[in-house]
Amino acid sequence: MRYVDFVNPNYQPGETDVVCTFHVEPRGISLKEAAGGVAAESSIGTWTELTTVKPYVQKLAATVFSLEGDTAKIAYPIELFELGNMPNILSSIQGNVFGLRTLENLRLNDIQFPTQLLKSFKGPKYGVDGIRRLLRVYNRPLIGTIIKPKLGLRTTDHAKVAYDAWVGGCDIVKDDENLSSQNFNPFEKRVMATLESRDRAEEETGEKKIYMVNVTAETNEMLRRSQLVLDHNGEYVMVDILTCGFAALQTLREQDMNLVIHAHRAGHGAFTKDPRHGVSMRVVAKAARTVGVDQLHVGTVVGKMFETREEVQENCDAVTQEMAGLKRVLPVASGGLHPALVPALMEFFGLDFAIQAGGGIHGHRDGTVAGAKAMRQAVDATLVGVSLEEHSKEHHELETAMQMWGQIA
Repeated sequence: MRYVDFVNPNYQPGETDVVCTFHVEPRGISLKEAAGGVAAESSIGTWTELTTVKPYVQKLAATVFSLEGDTAKIAYPIELFELGNMPNILSSIQGNVFGLRTLENLRLNDIQFPTQLLKSFKGPKYGVDGIRRLLRVYNRPLIGTIIKPKLGLRTTDHAKVAYDAWVGGCDIVKDDENLSSQNFNPFEKRVMATLESRDRAEEETGEKKIYMVNVTAETNEMLRRSQLVLDHNGEYVMVDILTCGFAALQTLREQDMNLVIHAHRAGHGAFTKDPRHGVSMRVVAKAARTVGVDQLHVGTVVGKMFETREEVQENCDAVTQEMAGLKRVLPVASGGLHPALVPALMEFFGLDFAIQAGGGIHGHRDGTVAGAKAMRQAVDATLVGVSLEEHSKEHHELETAMQMWGQIA
């Protein structure tokens, strides 16, 4: 079979097909041949005709069924994949094709998993509704922070900053993506000390508080750390899903621990940022949801991240729209956020999302407690339709935040 033999505009994808949408830029060949090459090299074909192709093999061929502009849609028979094996699925679809010499650029923009494949995975254990029940917060965005500086705080200081954030009004405190078990802040001591701070904050505020500890590590160590979190009455873990890999993520989810899985997307920009080459965040989001994360960073629209409004909306849709009964994943907005941005965030995301602000809380000139109060005040004002400028007249912490990052001189 030649590359062009994998193109059939009359083909209608079946209900069990995996359907992928690619941006394709050929190099020295036609678009039809280039798209056919992607279908061939990610299913049963290669650069030359083969003598080993049997009739039953031909039924496994991927098919390019749509070519519009630089967009190709390809249907893959489900028989090409092992059910319940995300590394296998992604290795097939986004494997060697990205290295083909005949392609100037290639980007996997979207993927649609059939119901049969989706049901072979556990999916989210908690999702949006489970998270809200756990935190007992139902009518507003969740408010969180990341311990800053990213690296450098000793265990005692880490736990103190977490406590300050919680008593100031944060629901959530999480580790940053590169905090693991460094000698100045070893994992076990951090878990115990910070969860003790959580307990004190809950007693003082009467509110549920959450600590997302980063358990990212070699898979067996990640499981051990997750169990340690459980043993100390923790309820959340955070995983850098791309650097530890979907196999490790799936292994953790398969344990079915009573832990919410917060998915950090550290490293995604290496292959999601270029609109012409790589893999879109929407694809990553769908794969992560399928495997079973409960919440995921999706971009911010405002703040310091590069994604456009359209891209962030696509990411949100990927984790919240209907997918064969999988629970909705909670979108997390993080990256350069502060209280003055809250109205814009809530206008875009609505109520079902988490605001994760690091510098926008700890950078408050009056300290972390004041920074957390300012963020909570900004959310409260936006919920009732009061402008932040008006609300800040009677809330000093918000007023200071607006002077630092907003419009008040």
